[in-house]
Amino acid sequence: MADLPPLPPLREVIAKHGLSASKALGQNFLFDEQLLGRIAAIPGDLDDKSVLEIGPGPGGLTRALLRAGARVTAIEMDERCLPALSELEAAFPGQLKVIHGDAMKIDHGELIGGPFAVVANLPYNVGTALFTNWLGGEAWPPQWSSLTLMFQQEVAKRIVSQPGGSAYGRLAVLAQWRSTAKLAMKVHRSAFTPPPKVMSAIVHVTPKDMPDGVSAKVLEQITAAAFGQRRKMLRQSLKSVRGALDALAELGIDETRRAETLQVDEFVQLARKLS
Repeated sequence: MADLPPLPPLREVIAKHGLSASKALGQNFLFDEQLLGRIAAIPGDLDDKSVLEIGPGPGGLTRALLRAGARVTAIEMDERCLPALSELEAAFPGQLKVIHGDAMKIDHGELIGGPFAVVANLPYNVGTALFTNWLGGEAWPPQWSSLTLMFQQEVAKRIVSQPGGSAYGRLAVLAQWRSTAKLAMKVHRSAFTPPPKVMSAIVHVTPKDMPDGVSAKVLEQITAAAFGQRRKMLRQSLKSVRGALDALAELGIDETRRAETLQVDEFVQLARKLS
């Protein structure tokens, strides 16, 4: 890799452009470049790999990804951050493309046009919606090779949780039925400016083979119904899903159980019966 350009400290960049984290956009800035480097290392070797970043803000994680040799496409909604990001574009010619827009309204695969890793300190207000979008759909394997995402710690725990606990729910099933999700790193609230009220954590997700004969749409319908009334027995929570109670009986799954006691594989078996 060529010599890396010298960059001013992130605090200087923020001060120069008069930036402050927007509560409305769910922003919290990270300044610790050592920590940002560790986050950029989680997906593995990124040299000359395509990376999608959502909500780069002033570009703290972006510069860590660029230093790792990644070709970064960054989608930023906050136009106040664009001048700081354009300075990074100039410092790393041909390596960074900044898109001003709403990540929820952009087709990421079409934008990048090939396999890509997603690495992002997701804005809190859209993080879960983006995550479920990446995990959804019938096409599998997806165009993304991995997701390395910062969430509130509570959300991160829900993604990697196992049956039986209060954290286990729809997010866990959607994340684990055809991908592997692990908690890669915890990030203390004091690392951010301004410090959020809650702790954060980074989840790393990689796709695995999709089970045969299962529709993602059906699985999403079942988990939405089952966990939408999680305190109720399956015979009550799933009665709105056509054929679900018969499928439970055929599979030998006790209809008096609650959704949080079912293994991911049991949800997959149920979806296969109904697909």
